[in-house]
Amino acid sequence: MNQEFFQRGLEKAKQKDYVGAIQDFSQELQNNPYFSQAYLKRGLAYYDSGEVHRAVSDYTEALKLDPQLIEAYYCRALARLILKNLPGTLDDVEQAIRLNSNYAAAYNLQGIVQRKQGNINQAIASFKKAAQLYLQQQDAENSRRCLESLKQLQPKPQIIPAPSPQNQPLTITSEADYFKQLIEKAENGNIREALDSLSWALQVDSEDGKAYCCRGIIRYKQENYREAIADFNQAIKFNFQDAIVYRNRGKTRLQIGDNQGAISDFNQALNIEPEETENGMTYIARGNAYRSVGNHLEAITDYNKALEINPSHAHAYIHRGLAYTHIEEMKLAINDYQKAASIFCEQEDWQNYQKVLDTLKNITVPSSEGKESRSKILQQRLLRLVGGYWGMAERLIQEAQYNYPGMSDDWYLEKVIYDIEQERGN
Repeated sequence: MNQEFFQRGLEKAKQKDYVGAIQDFSQELQNNPYFSQAYLKRGLAYYDSGEVHRAVSDYTEALKLDPQLIEAYYCRALARLILKNLPGTLDDVEQAIRLNSNYAAAYNLQGIVQRKQGNINQAIASFKKAAQLYLQQQDAENSRRCLESLKQLQPKPQIIPAPSPQNQPLTITSEADYFKQLIEKAENGNIREALDSLSWALQVDSEDGKAYCCRGIIRYKQENYREAIADFNQAIKFNFQDAIVYRNRGKTRLQIGDNQGAISDFNQALNIEPEETENGMTYIARGNAYRSVGNHLEAITDYNKALEINPSHAHAYIHRGLAYTHIEEMKLAINDYQKAASIFCEQEDWQNYQKVLDTLKNITVPSSEGKESRSKILQQRLLRLVGGYWGMAERLIQEAQYNYPGMSDDWYLEKVIYDIEQERGN
C-alpha cells in the first residue's frame, strides 16, 4: 500500500493547506479505513484549522484502532483543554504518561490543568517533573518555561521576625554542644558575642584546643583566613588532633592559594577519619585543591568518592564537570552539569538551577563530522582555557570589546584566547 493520499496530505499540512490536507487524509481513509495515523493527522489538520470538535472525534477514532497511540492522547488532551473539558484533558494526559513516563510535554500540560483546577501542590510537582525531563533531553528553553510556571506558583515567604540572638542564652549540656552553639550564634549574625564567649573560655584555659578550633571556624566564615589558620595551628599545638581541625585548616589554606598545604591537611583529616562522615565534603575540598594544581584526574577520583558517599551532592557534579572540561571530556561534563541541574530543580534551588542552565547553554559536544561552526569551536577552546567558567570568559570578551570596538564576534574570541595563551606562555 503506497499511501499516496496520506503522504500528499502530510505535505499539504506542512504548507498549512489544511483544507487540502483534510481532503487527502479523508481519501486515504476511504481506501484504508483502519489506518490510525490517517485519523491522527486529519485530527491535527482539523485542530489547526479551528475545527476542534472534529479533531477530538478523529483522535478518538485513532485510539479505537490503536490504544497505544500516545500522540493521540496528548493531542486530544490539547483539544479538550480548548473546549474547557478539564477532567477529560487530565484523563488523556495521565494515559499518555502511563504509556511514556518520560513525556515532558504531558507533565507540563498536566501542571497547566492542575493549576486551573486549583491543585497547586500537584501542579508544582508536575511542572518540576517536566522541567527535569526537558533538561535531560537538552531542551533548555522548555525547561526554563516550566521553571517560570513553577515560580508563579511558589508561595511568597512570610517574614516572621526571628528572636534576637542576644536574648537566647546558651544551654550547655556538653562541651561539644557548647562550641556547636557558639558557631550557630556566629552564623546567625551574632559574631561578637560568640567571639567574646570564646575569649572568656581561653582566659579560663589558655590551652583549650577545641576553643581555638571553634574560633578558627568562625574566623574562616568571616574570611579572616590568616587569623583562622593561626587558631587552627594553636588547636593542633595543644593536642586537639581531630579531623575537623585539619579539614577546616585545609579549606582555609585553599582560599589563600596554598593548594599543596590544603592537600596535606585534607590527607591528614582523611587519615584520622577514613570513613568520611561530613557528607563527602573533605573529598570535594581535596578534589578542588587537586584541580587547582592541574591534577584533574586525582580531582575526578575524589569527586567520585564524594558522590559514592552522597549521590545527590549537586556541587560535586559541578566540580567534576569542571574537571572534565579541563581534560576536554565535554560529553561527561555536560552529563554532570545536567545531573546537578536536576538535583537543584528537585531541591527547588532555583538560583543554582539557573546558573547551571546558563553554563549548559555555552557547552556543546564537538561534532564527530567536523560540522561545528567556527564560533562554537572558539567558544569551546576559550571555555577550556578558563576552566569551564563562562562568566569569566564573558567578562574577558566584554573587556576586549571595550578596548577594540567594532570587530567581529570571532575576532574577540580569538583575541581573548591569544591573550590567555600568551600570558601562560603557550
